Amino acid sequence: MGKRSIIQLCGAAAAVLVAMMPAKASDFYAGKSIEILIGSGVGGGYDRYARTVLHHMVRHIPGHPTYVPKNMPGAGSMKTAEYLTTQAPKDGTTIALLQPGALFEPLVNDKLKFRYDPAKLAMIGSANSGTRVCVTYHKSKIKTFEDAMKIPSNMGGNSPGSSTTDYALMLNHLAGAKFNVVNGYNSTSLVVLAMERGELDGVCGFDTASFAAQKPDWYNTDQSHMILQVGIEPDPELEKMGVPSIWKYVSGRNRDVAELILSQQEFHRPFVAPPGTEPAQLAILRTAFDKTMKDPDFLADAKKAQLDIAPKTGRTIEALMKKVYEAPQDLVEEARKALGR
Repeated sequence: MGKRSIIQLCGAAAAVLVAMMPAKASDFYAGKSIEILIGSGVGGGYDRYARTVLHHMVRHIPGHPTYVPKNMPGAGSMKTAEYLTTQAPKDGTTIALLQPGALFEPLVNDKLKFRYDPAKLAMIGSANSGTRVCVTYHKSKIKTFEDAMKIPSNMGGNSPGSSTTDYALMLNHLAGAKFNVVNGYNSTSLVVLAMERGELDGVCGFDTASFAAQKPDWYNTDQSHMILQVGIEPDPELEKMGVPSIWKYVSGRNRDVAELILSQQEFHRPFVAPPGTEPAQLAILRTAFDKTMKDPDFLADAKKAQLDIAPKTGRTIEALMKKVYEAPQDLVEEARKALGR
């Protein structure tokens, strides 16, 4: 063969080899879609966060994939966590926004067999660390937390593992409230409708940002009563509104128990990927998430939607999860009792 023919043959062979090689990680998402599983119903706070974050996050992913939101309510996002572990592809094309209770529940529930391990989920980042409130409708007899300690009331919940269920149960056990928890509402938007229909007195574990976004005509108006704020640190804005902190009613050993339960608010809007997600894709997702949290366009949209943004990185959430799951066993047992497990 002539020299020119040999060069041409080698070039053709090299082209075939390149075509057979996997694409660079930076090119992986070109022409693809990312499915974002939302572990709650349409119209709630988690739904708003997921769609707003992903709308901007895909711009920071090389290849600029599209995104497909899919609501998957059920069992306080545990259904979503199980799907993510057992069925979702691990190539970075499926992620989820979970309620933090799905990451916390396996710690305090030793009766269920969980088909996922929170420690093995790939943490991408959390969009905020929020404060939650107990809210009653203006027609309810419950206008203060002191009323809630004296008068039985119906409070809307999702299911054990969701904040709307767990926080009411916790306050019954640790603060002497008389809440009757009515489960089965897949989102706080449905709870709000039930309150307006007179089916419920109110709801506990309602994220402050979600409340303000969903019902601005209720937030800090005479249409509702914010009877308690629930967070490890009292929120200064809520304090100015006169909303009492949980620590007014919970102290001593009960406070230790409550703080363990409330630690989940430190990873309040956790975006996660399946366990075993390819490291290259996970790194891309984490970088894109971190860039999104600083993106002026995203922050402007979040402000319009009244979404509080106080992000934590994926590695920070991993460290927080490790700390939570290393809690003393006697404290975990008391938390189980407080949550009715």
